[in-house]
Amino acid sequence: MIARAPALLSTLIGLMISSLTTALAGEDRPIERILEPRAITEQIHYFYGSLENRTQANLGMNNNVGFVITDEGVVLIDSGPSHHVAQRIEQAVADLTDQPITHVINLGSQDHRWLGNDYFLSQGAEILALERTAATQAEFARQHLDRLTDTLGAATMESTEPRPAPSPIASDHHAFELGGVRFEMIHAGDAHFPGDILLHLPDQGVVFSGDVVYTERMLGIHPWSNPVEQLKAFETMASWEPEVVVPGHGEATDLATAQQDTGDYLALLVRQVGEGLENWETLDEVVSRLADLPQFRHLRHYDDWHRMNINRTYLFMEASF
Repeated sequence: MIARAPALLSTLIGLMISSLTTALAGEDRPIERILEPRAITEQIHYFYGSLENRTQANLGMNNNVGFVITDEGVVLIDSGPSHHVAQRIEQAVADLTDQPITHVINLGSQDHRWLGNDYFLSQGAEILALERTAATQAEFARQHLDRLTDTLGAATMESTEPRPAPSPIASDHHAFELGGVRFEMIHAGDAHFPGDILLHLPDQGVVFSGDVVYTERMLGIHPWSNPVEQLKAFETMASWEPEVVVPGHGEATDLATAQQDTGDYLALLVRQVGEGLENWETLDEVVSRLADLPQFRHLRHYDDWHRMNINRTYLFMEASF
């Protein structure tokens, strides 16, 4: 196993250097650039997804996908948005190692996290997902496939078949070891989608957060999202004190930046909306009061998502008030 401290020290220096080029990341990047792997350590890598919406340039990969190289195979963290992109992910990994992809972990149920499952199953990989994640995948499968086909075109989505894990895990905490690397899959609360999970590599001090954490861009709250549990999941992750957080969207970073871009935002929303409900404020009054939060204006898509996030947090919390 690679020594943790020197590797992560180099990684954190690299993350600080790469942050100087964040402005370039704000532009949509084609799939060729997205599939240039970024190293966290010699074993741990990720593909840095576009910060923009799904486009024909990024082929729907506007999320991060990770992989861990071990002596017994590669563990892929999410499988991409399509059969075609899954093939390209496999090739990009093969350019770095001779080890095959033997396991694929699904951190969530949004399209780009699992619609490549079918391809990797056909290559002999085992799909690892919790039951609650797989159930949400099945629920949203047709909606997501239709939307991606409309956005990217039928040719791009050709051969893509939604395949949740054939044998999902009946637990909210699943630990396993492969090639001397320990992995912990943990559901600490629903988030962007029901069943979103965290992946903790405790010996390396690294967390792949899935959609529990966003950096650089504003997180999105949908009608099916749970901002209250997402905050709890974030707090659980923070209690592990990881040295590197690989978010669902945005550059890999330290815990302080994840706290700034996601933890603080969720905490403010949940607290302020809760106070508004206690004081009998209307939805419009709460949205108006919280509409301008300059401390979060640096986040890409702030203007697109922020007011909607307030609205949906209010409606979510009002339902159980």
